[in-house]
Amino acid sequence: MTAPVIEATSLVKKFGDFVAVDDVSFEVPQGTVFGLLGPNGAGKTTTVRMMTTLAIPTSGSARVAGYDVATQPDAVRASMGLTAQGATVDDLLTGRENLRLVGDLYGLPGREVKRRADDLLERFSLTEAGNKVVKDYSGGMRRRIDLAVSLIAHPAVLFLDEPTTGLDPRSRVELWDVLRDLVRDGTTLLLTTQYLDEADQLADRVCVIDHGQIIAQGTPLELKNQSGATSLVVTVSRHDEVPRAADLVRGVVGDLHVDVDARRLTAPGAAVSELTRIAAVLDGAGIEVDDLGMQRPSLDDVFLSLTGHTAEETSNQEVPQ
Repeated sequence: MTAPVIEATSLVKKFGDFVAVDDVSFEVPQGTVFGLLGPNGAGKTTTVRMMTTLAIPTSGSARVAGYDVATQPDAVRASMGLTAQGATVDDLLTGRENLRLVGDLYGLPGREVKRRADDLLERFSLTEAGNKVVKDYSGGMRRRIDLAVSLIAHPAVLFLDEPTTGLDPRSRVELWDVLRDLVRDGTTLLLTTQYLDEADQLADRVCVIDHGQIIAQGTPLELKNQSGATSLVVTVSRHDEVPRAADLVRGVVGDLHVDVDARRLTAPGAAVSELTRIAAVLDGAGIEVDDLGMQRPSLDDVFLSLTGHTAEETSNQEVPQ
């Protein structure tokens, strides 16, 4: 069996009596995306800081690309890239100058740095902006140049701490596409996020973390299956038809959740075979529907069922360093 590229074993981080990370363990195979999912303050950033040699574990161990983060920190840093929550580029330099600066700090040959900078600017759709100072970049452009800088040395492993926080929907989707390309090229990603859709879109496996502890791990599909049965969902076309439609649907499926504002009727645990009966009943009553189908639990449902709160709620748990 191939050794994991990223491995955490019983990681603990304490700040005085406060336990920010409590016995966290996971493994990430090569060429996959691992998602650390949790609310602000859950312990995600502290975990990444330990994995990337920026914080010393109180106990436990971690390895990146085969190197121990405590005893071989230089080798770990040489084999990985990091995109932190805050921008790490110099606002007063151009995008191209930032890339060359970091390449020089890695000790890469000048010709190689120039080639890599040109390639990365093109890959991240920043060729035209490459000679502009970063302070004039949009939020999406800043995140892209941040990510490009972390890739200048072509690391085998990339840590991304909340990479799309603050981005508009279009910029988020564009960045997701770039990350998928990196994985197809063989890069291994560890991604922290509080966005359920991001973990669902990108991660091969997800680790749900809350109050410093792992409360669930698995593929997105496995975690969804843990939170309950698939639901039958009906969206009625008109608000005034919702009560009548609800009475009719209850006659078929029994228990029903009604959201009048959204014009939505939800029947957890209903069978697929009941779709046809419901469609016939509503059609016979002259009630128009916008949508009728089966809906698998979302990762938001998973997180709510596991923790009692949503992943985007702020707990103020984590202590910054």
